[in-house]
Amino acid sequence: MPEFDTSRVRRYYDRNTAAFVAHGQGGSEGAIHRAVWGPGTHDRSSAFHFVEERIADVIRGRSSDAAPAHVVDLGCGIGASLCYLAQRLPVRGTGITLSPTQAAIGRQRVADLGLDDRVTCLEGDYTDLPEGIAPADVAFAIESFIHAPDPARFFAEAGRLVRPGGALIICDDMRGDAGGAAAQRTLTRFVRGWHVNALLRPADLRSLAEDAGFRHESTERLTPYLELRRPRDRAIAVLTAPLALLPLHWARLDPLVGGTALQTCLANGWVEYDLTVFRRE
Repeated sequence: MPEFDTSRVRRYYDRNTAAFVAHGQGGSEGAIHRAVWGPGTHDRSSAFHFVEERIADVIRGRSSDAAPAHVVDLGCGIGASLCYLAQRLPVRGTGITLSPTQAAIGRQRVADLGLDDRVTCLEGDYTDLPEGIAPADVAFAIESFIHAPDPARFFAEAGRLVRPGGALIICDDMRGDAGGAAAQRTLTRFVRGWHVNALLRPADLRSLAEDAGFRHESTERLTPYLELRRPRDRAIAVLTAPLALLPLHWARLDPLVGGTALQTCLANGWVEYDLTVFRRE
């Protein structure tokens, strides 16, 4: 059984999304994922959209005579990534989120940007997709795969969704070399704080994808481009450190405790942040 079933993950995002948008550094962009200061980035806005630009490159790589791509965001948050892509490319977009709070915010965002003729945000489960979603030319999951209560089921549904020749892109945390008691304690705080079910090794991710009919195309290690141990992060670490010693559990502080633990894991190589592209056979 997964440690965090879909109802717990749903509550996690219903409870925390407003704070993520209001207080996260990507809130002005609608981004609740990390900034990646990779090649070609020149300011914070471009860092928050680095991964989306990688996805856009995959979309642009389709045949020039094909119809506009249908792009599906598996764990779409408030729809910001789909809106970013739809503002730059002639795509149709469908977003799936467990959280009714996120779906409502996403639909309003889509309407405010005048994209509701091409972009839709749905409440649903990416391991049991709603009926009626058109086949996807490109599907992606940015920092949402780790919540999957059943990773094999995630890939099975993606295999049903993505048309042959289409792409599945996963950008998320992967398990690194995490031996030793200190690493395990920190990983446990990360898993608990961020409601993680699927922290896989890259080889295991590829194996599950291949079993579902996907071929591994590329993996880009993004960890070196992350901002780790910023002054803000160090201050949060100091404030949350006592919580690890207490038997009590404050759900509202889960994201802070988990985020601090993740910073430590990334800095030590216990967790990797990868962008992986698969191609549907």
